[in-house]
Amino acid sequence: MKRLRFILGAAALAAVALTASPVINAQENGNRDEDGKIVRGPYETNRFGDNWFIGVGGGINMYLEDGYKAKIGPSLDANLGKWFTPSVGMRVGYSGLNARFWSDEPTVLGRTLDTDENKYAQKFGFMYIHGDFLWNMSNALSGYKETRFWNFVPYLHAGYFRADSNNEETDYVDNQFAAGAGLLHNLRLSDRLDLNIDMRATVLSGTVHEGSGVSLLPSVTMGLAVDLGWPNFVRTSTIVGAVEMATAEQIAALQTAAAALEIANAALENDNQMLRNANAGLREQLNSKKPVQHTADMADLFNGMDAPTVYFEIGKTTLSTDELAHLEFIAKNIIAKADKKGKIYLTVMGSADSNTGTEKRNKQLSEARGKYVADLLTTKYGVAKDRLVVKSEVVEAKANPELDRAVAISF
Repeated sequence: MKRLRFILGAAALAAVALTASPVINAQENGNRDEDGKIVRGPYETNRFGDNWFIGVGGGINMYLEDGYKAKIGPSLDANLGKWFTPSVGMRVGYSGLNARFWSDEPTVLGRTLDTDENKYAQKFGFMYIHGDFLWNMSNALSGYKETRFWNFVPYLHAGYFRADSNNEETDYVDNQFAAGAGLLHNLRLSDRLDLNIDMRATVLSGTVHEGSGVSLLPSVTMGLAVDLGWPNFVRTSTIVGAVEMATAEQIAALQTAAAALEIANAALENDNQMLRNANAGLREQLNSKKPVQHTADMADLFNGMDAPTVYFEIGKTTLSTDELAHLEFIAKNIIAKADKKGKIYLTVMGSADSNTGTEKRNKQLSEARGKYVADLLTTKYGVAKDRLVVKSEVVEAKANPELDRAVAISF
């Protein structure tokens, strides 16, 4: 029992030491707003293949029951799991090898007397197939931080426990249901590699050695876990939340943006009228069977226009219903009026603002938005692919970031 108290005490001391490390580096200053308050969700729902992990580890266990003297045995863990949110996850796992203890009487688990201990050495092999419900307390209480070094993850587990006599003298097998709780210390080594210290207590029936009552099998293992798929979460915002949190300055900025959109719509209507006039002239030339000389004039016309623009919601790579209608207007009333056989090319520029999200995520958003609009122009509106040049950019932080979550079409 002294050994057990020493092992569990050392593990507890290590956990306290980690906890005391300036509250985990004050959450590394990456999940707080400008007022120092912790920022929590909501988060984009991750895809099926994202945030999986697989891990293996080894360590020790001890079998505890009244009337028996504990002895250290080897333990092995293997797990496969997934995080559904930054705080909630599940895993399935295997735990096993063997457990040992001393008994005053011989049992099916051992009938040889040890003269030094004056007791009978007992040993049984076991296999525990279990499911775990994981709760990342660090993310739940302190906000999600993908680069946090240490995460504190308590969990509940339950499953199928199989034990056998593990010797040639007897043929004994015991199958039962077992359950318990554990504490997982997850230490980040790199973007995809973690060091896990897993402290688990499993409650099972004493029938494992033809006894009675309740037994306890505590274990401590240490090993490595590899993250699979996209290993992070992206924070988003909702319209309701944005309205509730909006300040007078933000509301004024939105009103300014709305006014700018009205001006842009008026400019588009003016450009549309110019295109109608140009089209009428072309039709008149065709009717009179005169050669059409329009390439340079049309190029000058389009190069003088402001780039028509469609806007995306934060974190999105597809257009809303309103913006799809806006794109259809641009395609049918501006782009479709250009002579497709001329030398007029379209530049589709996808952009994302740097006010929110990581640099890597914003780059992905800008590229995906540009490709999305280019694909719509070719597949839905018949614009030839060789007339399109797709580019992307991440715009530096501005007062009105919603105007930079866009795709502009220039000529």
